[in-house]
Amino acid sequence: MSTPIAQSLASGILVGALYGLAAVGLSLVFGVTKILNVAHGELLMLGGYASFWLFTLMGVDPFAGVPLSMFALVLVGLIVYQLLFSRLIKLPTEDKIRNSLLIGFGLGLILQNVALRLWTADNRGITTSYAGATFTLLGVRLPYVRVASLVIAFVFLLALQLFLQRTYTGKAIRATAQDWEAATLMGINVHSVYRLSFMLGAALAGAAGTLVAVGYSVEPVVGMHWTLKSLIVLVLGGIGSIAGTLVGGLILGVTESVAALWISNYRHVVGLAIFILVLLIRPQGLFGVKEG
Repeated sequence: MSTPIAQSLASGILVGALYGLAAVGLSLVFGVTKILNVAHGELLMLGGYASFWLFTLMGVDPFAGVPLSMFALVLVGLIVYQLLFSRLIKLPTEDKIRNSLLIGFGLGLILQNVALRLWTADNRGITTSYAGATFTLLGVRLPYVRVASLVIAFVFLLALQLFLQRTYTGKAIRATAQDWEAATLMGINVHSVYRLSFMLGAALAGAAGTLVAVGYSVEPVVGMHWTLKSLIVLVLGGIGSIAGTLVGGLILGVTESVAALWISNYRHVVGLAIFILVLLIRPQGLFGVKEG
């Protein structure tokens, strides 16, 4: 394998894991509540800014500050859910999706303009003392920061999978996602499950935002980019599948990275092409279950 291709594959895996982490919160919320929050990328953007200011003003290492960013986004997610999305819960699924799209677009524009007013349009990135450090593995140069982000993304995805599979609350979330009426009959407080799912989705967006800020950069308009990537990964992996979300993120990251060797200016188009192809051939995604 030639070095450029090997380097591209490694880069694709590193960014693909981040795609997966960014998308898993959106997948969880939509899978449980049937609310499609297209302002998910703006929540990620706020997580990135939270980590940036913690580092800039208080000297908190970005990786150590991940729990703080997640906590901040849990509060934001709770407020957003209670004020906006909780009103949609009783609607039929089609109306819920349609109205959540409208609310999400409006919320995204509001958060973008608030961030623009507060922090200007400048790119903000976290530059630590170890930001440029790399190591070589099998002839491939790997940045420590992005490898650490890869490990953190895997840990969060594994922790979420174990939480959903092994805990009573996780099983309640899965039951609600499968059939909310049956879950209600079994004594599960569906509204609490919806609220918790939205808060978890926001927390995961906050974690992803921190990793974006330390590995790349954040700005007020970066949310739409990450929402689009999350939607592509959501379709690739299948709604509600944690493993599928990870695999979908890796597929998208590797495909874009390898495509950049030949069509660097259009590498994002490749991801959209895969998105359309999967919709045509397997609409439920690689790991999704076909309804009916």
